[in-house]
Amino acid sequence: MRTVVIAIDGPSGAGKGTVARAIAKSLCCVYVDTGAMYRSVALKAKDLGISLGDESLVAELVSSSEFKFNANKVIVDGHDVTQAIRAPEIDIAAAEVARLPQVRARLVACQRAYATAGMLVMEGRDIGTTVFPSADVKIYLDASPDERARRRAADLSHRGSRGEEVANALEARDRKDRTREVSPLKKAADAFLVETTGVSVEDVVHQVMTIVRDKLRDRS
Repeated sequence: MRTVVIAIDGPSGAGKGTVARAIAKSLCCVYVDTGAMYRSVALKAKDLGISLGDESLVAELVSSSEFKFNANKVIVDGHDVTQAIRAPEIDIAAAEVARLPQVRARLVACQRAYATAGMLVMEGRDIGTTVFPSADVKIYLDASPDERARRRAADLSHRGSRGEEVANALEARDRKDRTREVSPLKKAADAFLVETTGVSVEDVVHQVMTIVRDKLRDRS
């Protein structure tokens, strides 16, 4: 049995995590949140007092880390970091980590290692363009800046932050992701664009599942 890869990309707040988890659950397959991997490296660097400017040391953290995704939880080295990696300061640090070529190279290798025989749903910002450019199905989720900021502000980890602060942080993250030299955030030429502004989670999941089924039927 060959590996079937479903790549789901898009900016923060577009709904990638919610949709990708729902698709993986429906298909009973492996789910990987690559953004959580970058966040986890940023968190480890912070906890260990490693400067994000020391690219080699930060890259070494990847080699010494074990990432697991289980029941909506992110487990790193046996510790549940699901909530810790969603803190606003980790948002900023993760964007810096994502700009480091050595770190990206090692994490991409880790991400590709999940592609064993079977089906894989992987979400991030460069899955369909860099990690799995030959993915069987490529989805790009997007939403208006206002909608994404509203969703991010409603997230428990950002409670207490002003709407303007959340919007500004999101804009800064978008700018860093889209302008970085290595694997910038962009829609793959052959990805299906799914607009999520004003659309319910259920309807988005239905749209994506329809695309997935149609594409896999065409390939079978």
